[in-house]
Amino acid sequence: MLSIAKIGKVFSTDPYALDNYNQIEKISMKMLEDFEHLKFDRQNYFQRNIYPTPNISVRVAIFNKNKEILMVREVLDHGYSLPGGWCDLYDSPMEAIQNECMQEAGVKVKNVKFIGLFNRTPFKQVINEIERKTVPEYLLLVKAEIDGKFNEHQFETDDVRFFDTNNLPNFSNKISVDEWKKIINCAINETITIE
Repeated sequence: MLSIAKIGKVFSTDPYALDNYNQIEKISMKMLEDFEHLKFDRQNYFQRNIYPTPNISVRVAIFNKNKEILMVREVLDHGYSLPGGWCDLYDSPMEAIQNECMQEAGVKVKNVKFIGLFNRTPFKQVINEIERKTVPEYLLLVKAEIDGKFNEHQFETDDVRFFDTNNLPNFSNKISVDEWKKIINCAINETITIE
């Protein structure tokens, strides 16, 4: 119902239809609040007057000559992850990849190669029930090489280092352990994966 209301509000010009779509939107949001125990009194994706679509994030697998994988430690939970994050509005995937690698690992990357696209939405329940229901997500996984030397990274991470893929550190809880295993296995084997 909410999708119908959003589409109607975007494409309709009839004032009576717009009034009906506004009512459908209010009823739908009330039903979601009651059913999913969500509160919509803050800005969120259901309040935008566009058709709700998934967000895109990127993760970058970088290996050294010893086939170790580069990981960064997240300040918030002290777990390790691959460099990456949300694609900012109007950034191309390549811009997002470059930005996230520089911000989190302090590296520029080259020879970027697509290796996977993951639907994170079913797994997000494990991490955060409210976020899973309000922000569906697809994760774009790429493999890349370091271009140049390590530079300073920003405040989201406090450690950057390579790990043997058979002896990985504790993962960040931003992504479930099952997802991390799939993502890293995809990177090691360079198998193109679309889920």
